[in-house]
Amino acid sequence: MFEFNSFEFDYLTSTADFNYQGPTGIRFTEKVEFTPPQHPISRSQQVLLTRALFLALIAIGTSYYKASPTKNIKLYFNIDQSQADFFIRIYQEGLGQFAFENHLTRDDLVEFKPIQGAPNDINHQPKYDGVIAKVDNYLSDQDLGLPLVLLSGGKDSLLTAEKLHRQNIAFKSVYISNNKADLPDIVSSYGKPLVIRRYVDKEALKKAGGLNGHIPVTLINESLALIQAILADSPKIYLGLGREGEEPNAFIGDFPVNHQWSKNPSTQAALKEYVKTYVTPDIKIESLLESKSELEIAKEFVELCWDKFGNKFSSCNVANYRQGAKNSSLKWCGKCPKCANSFLLFAPFLPLKKQPFGHDLFLDPDLTDTFKGLLGVDDFIKPLECVATYDELRWAYHHKLPEYGNLPFKID
Repeated sequence: MFEFNSFEFDYLTSTADFNYQGPTGIRFTEKVEFTPPQHPISRSQQVLLTRALFLALIAIGTSYYKASPTKNIKLYFNIDQSQADFFIRIYQEGLGQFAFENHLTRDDLVEFKPIQGAPNDINHQPKYDGVIAKVDNYLSDQDLGLPLVLLSGGKDSLLTAEKLHRQNIAFKSVYISNNKADLPDIVSSYGKPLVIRRYVDKEALKKAGGLNGHIPVTLINESLALIQAILADSPKIYLGLGREGEEPNAFIGDFPVNHQWSKNPSTQAALKEYVKTYVTPDIKIESLLESKSELEIAKEFVELCWDKFGNKFSSCNVANYRQGAKNSSLKWCGKCPKCANSFLLFAPFLPLKKQPFGHDLFLDPDLTDTFKGLLGVDDFIKPLECVATYDELRWAYHHKLPEYGNLPFKID
């Protein structure tokens, strides 16, 4: 049995603990540090925090549930049918890639059911004495009430921030970091960001052993951004999400496997409805790019952002976000599916000499199979990464600028 035991929030430091127990009895605690306000928050904000923390408890739980997946769970909180249905989606569709990677089926994953009479109430008013400790980084009074923008080093979030900047819309950037990793310099392009730090319980996971695999990271990040928005009294959270995640990477029977499930428009619609119904209708989650394809986003990024960020941004996880990586300056490895995907997307709009890779990736024999997967050739599986659709990438290849070379295989 996997247990969602509790969440705790320290108002002195704006630090949350999320507590779980696996089937073998191993306990997991994930700690998350938020940027606190300078002054005590209101009672109504405290109630909203408990509701948002509960959503984060469910989302973060995927990190620990996956070690020993089971159909049996214990949840010490009341939930209704609509909540149960949304949580099922998180733990089945959101863990679809994990199931695929570990040869599981949908029937192996948990199914939530409505719970009444649980010992905990997420609508209670927490105990709080109105005292805030001194920490290194505060939300200033000038930050309160501003929209938040989830900012990383990738093109989508940077394009979102630049569009708001050009519209003279004031906002505060938020960066989510694992442990004490460096902040990429680029996330300070629009002022000092608020920082949320996740401390994944790696020691307990190592002790537990078991399975590993992909989790719905974007959904986790959104749940954490919601908590930060409540602390900052923010009315809106801006995301850099386009029309992504609609094309599955693979199938388990008739069960679609989608690396970008969190970014899927239907998932985002369900999350927005959950926040409206079970947290607050007063904080909106919005993307300025939601109607745009990855190809359209790439084109607009070249037009609006390349001169400003062309040599500073990166969408490559391999070069920047592996454990122990120094990522104050972002880089590209030039060998992974994300690099190949970006190279393809920019090829119709960007001269080859401006590409950040230093050479023509189409001519790299080590990437031939990767491009086959991206372009849907010879039954190669679509890479389990955040990449564009087959049709977009084929269009990009057929409309690449003349100086680019040719791949050594036919593309329809």
